[in-house]
Amino acid sequence: MSPDNITFDEFRKLDLRVAQIRAVEEIAGADKLYKLQIDLGSEQRELVAGIKLHYRPDELIGRKIIVLANLEPRAIRGVTSHGMLLAAANEDKSAVVLLTVEKDLPVGAKVS
Repeated sequence: MSPDNITFDEFRKLDLRVAQIRAVEEIAGADKLYKLQIDLGSEQRELVAGIKLHYRPDELIGRKIIVLANLEPRAIRGVTSHGMLLAAANEDKSAVVLLTVEKDLPVGAKVS
């Protein structure tokens, strides 16, 4: 097993869920970060995401995304992020794309 592999039991610990972006705010002094208010169905949360160079706020509001919901909270630029959205990027990060759902699923739906 390579050092980068995780076990199935480790994978099962990840709480990946569908969330909907409800609001987007700028973070003062941050050129790459947004503060997002997301709906997870059973709760509302705040996330900090480095997607500002790739998305305008109006492109994000209402979008259903995939989030890692059980990531330890972390303060970033004075804002506590409660989870992490998932995105894919090319090697130099000149293109970043949010991971979304193909069909309309309810917020809070588990990803497996």
